[in-house]
Amino acid sequence: MAGRAADSTVLAGARVVLPTGTVENGRVTVESTRISGSAPEDARIVDLTGHWVVPGFVDMHNHGGGGASFTSGTVDEVLHGIRTHREHGTTTLVASTVTGEMDFLARRAGILSELVEQGDLAGIHFEGPFISPCRKGAHSEQLLRYPDPAEVRKLVDAGRGAARMVTLATELPGGLDSVRLLADLGVIAAIGHTDATYEQTVEAIDAGATVATHLFNAMPPLAHREPGPIGALLEDDRITVELINDGTHLHPAILELAYHHKGAGRVALITDAMDAAGFGDGQYQLGPLAVSVTDGVARLVEGGSIAGSTLTLDTAFRRAVTIDRIPVEDVVRSISANPARLLGVDDRVGSLEPGKDADLVVLDEDFVLAGVMRKGEWIIEPKTA
Repeated sequence: MAGRAADSTVLAGARVVLPTGTVENGRVTVESTRISGSAPEDARIVDLTGHWVVPGFVDMHNHGGGGASFTSGTVDEVLHGIRTHREHGTTTLVASTVTGEMDFLARRAGILSELVEQGDLAGIHFEGPFISPCRKGAHSEQLLRYPDPAEVRKLVDAGRGAARMVTLATELPGGLDSVRLLADLGVIAAIGHTDATYEQTVEAIDAGATVATHLFNAMPPLAHREPGPIGALLEDDRITVELINDGTHLHPAILELAYHHKGAGRVALITDAMDAAGFGDGQYQLGPLAVSVTDGVARLVEGGSIAGSTLTLDTAFRRAVTIDRIPVEDVVRSISANPARLLGVDDRVGSLEPGKDADLVVLDEDFVLAGVMRKGEWIIEPKTA
């Protein structure tokens, strides 16, 4: 049963992944809502022998879940989507929108910003409308527009300080100026849904872009005479690359290639989830576009393009360790510490350190989710002997 832990609880006996490495037979002490460096004698002991304890997951690119859309759902529906992802270990989440009319997106930003102020969300990510029609993916071409800095500023301002990231096709007119604007405002400029050349991508990075939106997807492929955006994004240490590890968006060899070239410190595992995540197959809407989900794969009804994912981060974690053979410590950096750093919330979340929020995930020996705690409260309480 979910509920608040005792005022002082010690999670004992597990393999605990800390910033310095994995501690066998480790201990994590929780006092109220935070991690503590020591435990009183009367602390409750929870024996997690045979389990892993890792930081709560941080998803910086997520469009919805549990049947709810962050782009169009009511406040209650958005909260339901947030809860769905929390039940899969995502204790910190950014709400991503999809392309829509500017006034509509501005209104949505106002609604979502209230949830940021309440602490339910960590920010807002605008994916579109400032993207390339050549690489639009599951975005309505009729609603796309050039990244005019004045319009980019309008969306950021509508978020009332909650905007954390804007995805841009930086090769479009106004793209570089918009990147500079976002950098000045302290908002992540992410290169994505782009048809840029290698040289144009280098220009955008020099202008202040720091993230690649779902690297490899919705951009020209890497070629030996035309390295394109992928070549530039992989080689530059200023860029953190998002990866969707659902087995559909990327072949395992490509995910391993990204880790090899970027290093674990410059990878962020994301879901790019849409409404069907944690909900099931069926018919959905992604913005104005109809989506059909079959066998867990979301595609546009018209055209068949992949339309986000149905991924949850517990599955992404398990795949990374068991299929892709990425070391557990590297996966933890990619799924917790790195996105927390990018979002500017690493003083509170992203690692298991005294003083930080008691956000953590318990995994069994097969890396299947067994428990989730957020701010000292069990969302899913692990079963113990």
